[in-house]
Amino acid sequence: MKTGTVEALTLGFGTTVAMWAVGYVGRLPAVMLPSQVILLLFLACGFVCGTIAGMRATDPIRTGVLGGVVTGLLNLLILGSVLSGSGQSVSLPAAAIWIPGSILVSVALVLSGALVGRLVRVPEPPVEIVGPSRFVWVAAAATFLLLAVGGLVTSKQAGLAVVDWPNSYGYNMFLYPLSRMTGGIYYEHAHRLFGSLVGLTTVVMAVLLQRCDTRAWVRRVGWIAVAMVVAQGILGGLRVTGSFTLSTAQEDMNPSLMLALVHGVFGQLFFATLVGLGVVTTGRWLQPSGCTSGDPKPDTALLLGRILVVLMVVQLVLGALQRHMEVLLWVHITMASVIAPLAVGYGLRTWMLNRLHPVRRKLGMWLMAVTATQVFLGIAAFAGTIVLKGQDTSSLFALTAATMHQWCGALLFGFAVAALLWNGRADLP
Repeated sequence: MKTGTVEALTLGFGTTVAMWAVGYVGRLPAVMLPSQVILLLFLACGFVCGTIAGMRATDPIRTGVLGGVVTGLLNLLILGSVLSGSGQSVSLPAAAIWIPGSILVSVALVLSGALVGRLVRVPEPPVEIVGPSRFVWVAAAATFLLLAVGGLVTSKQAGLAVVDWPNSYGYNMFLYPLSRMTGGIYYEHAHRLFGSLVGLTTVVMAVLLQRCDTRAWVRRVGWIAVAMVVAQGILGGLRVTGSFTLSTAQEDMNPSLMLALVHGVFGQLFFATLVGLGVVTTGRWLQPSGCTSGDPKPDTALLLGRILVVLMVVQLVLGALQRHMEVLLWVHITMASVIAPLAVGYGLRTWMLNRLHPVRRKLGMWLMAVTATQVFLGIAAFAGTIVLKGQDTSSLFALTAATMHQWCGALLFGFAVAALLWNGRADLP
């Protein structure tokens, strides 16, 4: 597959993720920016992302045009919600104007940005990222955003706000009117839309790996990721319905709290899988220099990394039990008191013993920093959900702290996986 095509797909999907993030935050019930402001932010995302791509793309004009087309097509996933009225169908005259219009606007914005980026482009693309690696990181970023969206669903207890699946109150999921996305419905329905974007991104990622990566095991992991995202979507749906059904009657549903727990943990494992793919597809990973590690005991680093990752998986389960069932809180806290010093120690060791290897050193520093942040957020979440529970002033604080704690936990897990992989290398650039 041509490099320009991969760059265009990366630009298109990356711009869409940025736009959806802006739109989601802007439409949060606690924010509710005016529609005009959200539109301006949407337009700014297209231009800025195009500019960044234009600074690095091999053919900025072609990349800008194709990237804009991809962005416009992907945004059709939410355009139906804007065009839908009280009925269950989209007005054909409106669609005939809006669909090509939105694509053309996306092309104009992204291409304009790419042309500006070409004027200030860097002399040579950095060697750290080659082939489909950027796209893999876009998929990981989209999944990371989805974890935050899902975390808010749990924090707001909105997992059953939409009673049916895969439809939404009888509507096709992509045609559910924006005007009806209020309260808990907004949190849950937005979660479904983001899930569809992540699923589509993962499928494209697997195809790119199949076409661009010569390593059979990497291609297999790409398709495993597709199977994981499909399973994750089914888990999320069955959590609502309890069985495969197209019924919209609430009495026909059998929601499963256990599936909600599995859905939450599995999402974090899927994110870690994408982080791992991102690591092993970078140029630095693919082109080692033959340098030996400065770590006098590399086997110790591997053992510590594996122990840390396994304990984090256990902690994910404990955290999900607390979030969904409010049980085993003190076990979760006790496990945190074990993981935090281990993560800091592992990060410090990785930073100190790899002075010739900047990637490892950076990972060590980030591991320590994110661990400290996670401990702080854990204390805040405990204060918000336990100490301040029931107080009128604690609702927003508790919601924010609990969601950020869950989100930062995913980030910490990702850094731990990345550090383990890099410490497993016999040589580095």
